[in-house]
Amino acid sequence: MARDTTDFSPIEGVDELVSYLAAGCKPKDAWRIGTEHEKFPFYVDGNRPVPYEGPNGIRALLEGMQGLLGWEPIIDAGNVIGLVEPTGQGAISLEPGGQFELSGAPVETLHQTCREGNAHLAQLREVAEPLGIRFLGHGGSPKWTLTETPRMPKSRYDIMTAYMPKVGSRGLDMMYRTCTIQVNLDFSSEADMRRKMQVSLKLQPLATALFANSPFTEGRPNGLQSWRGDIWRDTDNQRSGVLEFCFSPRFGFADYVEWALDVPMYFIIRDGCYFDATHVTFRQFMNGALLGEVNDGLPTMGDWANHLSTLFPDVRLKRFLEMRGADGGPWRRICALPAFWVGLLYDVAALDEAEALTKDWTFAEVVAMRDAVPAQALSTPFRNGTLREIAREALAISRRGLAARARTNGEGSDETGFLAPLDEVVARGTTSAEEMLNAYRTRWGGSIEPAFLEYAY
Repeated sequence: MARDTTDFSPIEGVDELVSYLAAGCKPKDAWRIGTEHEKFPFYVDGNRPVPYEGPNGIRALLEGMQGLLGWEPIIDAGNVIGLVEPTGQGAISLEPGGQFELSGAPVETLHQTCREGNAHLAQLREVAEPLGIRFLGHGGSPKWTLTETPRMPKSRYDIMTAYMPKVGSRGLDMMYRTCTIQVNLDFSSEADMRRKMQVSLKLQPLATALFANSPFTEGRPNGLQSWRGDIWRDTDNQRSGVLEFCFSPRFGFADYVEWALDVPMYFIIRDGCYFDATHVTFRQFMNGALLGEVNDGLPTMGDWANHLSTLFPDVRLKRFLEMRGADGGPWRRICALPAFWVGLLYDVAALDEAEALTKDWTFAEVVAMRDAVPAQALSTPFRNGTLREIAREALAISRRGLAARARTNGEGSDETGFLAPLDEVVARGTTSAEEMLNAYRTRWGGSIEPAFLEYAY
């Protein structure tokens, strides 16, 4: 989750909010790849969760990383809650339950993405291993109850924790017990944004299926392949899910703004303090609803940027598009997720093919797919087949897109190799979740403890 913004420029009207999003348009040679990945810290001794405080806690981990990297600390109410690279090229942040996130720098190639991820994990091991800490690559916390899960001292999370049970049954599980890998990608124009938004919204359930990696909860199978995907079905549906209006052939920045204006806010920041704003929408805020409640009670562009970061559709529009459907997973998945989407969206011919593949998919079909995928993953029925066949087609398109980009490393290899983990899933017809469940029933002897060894970074 990104660092909260402070930009005190006043908002004069809705047109400014539309212009804010439109300012994300970039020429193709300026398109970048920004990968984010989260993982669960745990103590090797007993596979226990890691609290914030204590000599071997999350704070100590962050301070160790600060010393190693020289990055600037992000402070909230006196607590270090993240680090940022001094020139803005990447950040480390904490999710509510201590999930450790790298928000990667915007890079040009997947080779750079993979090097960045490997360097981060090596640096993390250097600091974490003396503390007795390792990290688990799962989409959902497989062992700890919500009560056992630590809570990070981050002001926005206090507000969200109080609010989530009012608007859905699964919000606290989402916050405290899930991890994701996501990628942020650029667009060149409103029309390009529209095409990429529509294709990626339709294919997001497929990404959930391909990356399904959360079959355990509280030490036993939960009956799902992507528990995380199921959690998002009832977290806060005012701000989550598949957005039907995005399917319109006329969808544009203004439509997203109009939707966002009527979603309840979480907070505003004034004088370094967070104020609960969950009782008003951003439109009401613009109309003066917080005047008299807080100093400077009219909205700024920083408030708008922060509000956009609290919306959770399957594909999120900011000044770039965020692909949000995948479970967290082992280190190879950190490169595979951006590879899948870059191949589909960053080559013109591949985007044409992906658009043709999904063109007549209806909103109702995509929602039904999204509802079925957490349990059935690649076996989810779709029209006359299953998602496994769609996955095979989508991967072939992505591979052609990556080949056409022709971005090679020092050994002359292009980016298509990063799709290998997904090729394996489709070829064998079983997801990572199904492989884990099979191990649980056989060689793991009905215990999830071996997962902390086999799926650790």
